[in-house]
Amino acid sequence: MNYQRLGRTGLQISELCLGTMQFGWTAEEDSAFAVMDAFIEAGGNFIDTADVYSNWAKGNPGGVSERIIGRWMRERGNRDQIVLATKVRGRMWDGPYGEGLSSAHIVQACEDSLRRLDTDHIDLYQAHWFDADTPIEETLRALDDLVRAGKVRAIGCSNHPAWRLCKALWTSDKLGLARYESLQPHYNLAYRAEFERELKPLCEEEGLAVIPYSPLASGFLTGKYRRDRVRTALAPRASGRST
Repeated sequence: MNYQRLGRTGLQISELCLGTMQFGWTAEEDSAFAVMDAFIEAGGNFIDTADVYSNWAKGNPGGVSERIIGRWMRERGNRDQIVLATKVRGRMWDGPYGEGLSSAHIVQACEDSLRRLDTDHIDLYQAHWFDADTPIEETLRALDDLVRAGKVRAIGCSNHPAWRLCKALWTSDKLGLARYESLQPHYNLAYRAEFERELKPLCEEEGLAVIPYSPLASGFLTGKYRRDRVRTALAPRASGRST
């Protein structure tokens, strides 16, 4: 496994990052433990999750993936070997501050994630997607407070258009606040234009790390979907009766 620095930070990460959206959804805890064990054995150290994973699944309130990772790190005693990333933005409780990137939501959500992950700090805390209802300055001040308090080492963002990311970087520079050091975009060989058109040159210019998600296009690029299989599935089946 090769390692490199995460953008301008001092975090040294494996070039492969383990996404954990399936933990507690299609992968039960035992399977999730086995996947993380295999990842570490192969030399990986970079694990990415989110507080909302996977609250869209029946019976999953969100936070399940974080809890599984927290229990795994506690059992393995390897927290200091892991570069741990999670995200904030989605709805996690009822009420007006139950979602978004307001200071009220970020502060509480971070405490909740720290508890579920059973750790005293998050290495990379990311804005899961932008919040048009909250001023960027408020979001960045809240994240900056977490960095200064030692609860977060670096901040990043995901699913941000180039203009929004550029405005955030400008705001951090103007006010002397912690800035986004990474971007997690939807990017793969089948879905290229959104990142390559404007986000790619911006990240290169500003020295942001890029952590693409869905690199295999939800399995489309693995080869499991083939034309011959589609034709077979769509072909009419014989009824077994003569006519």
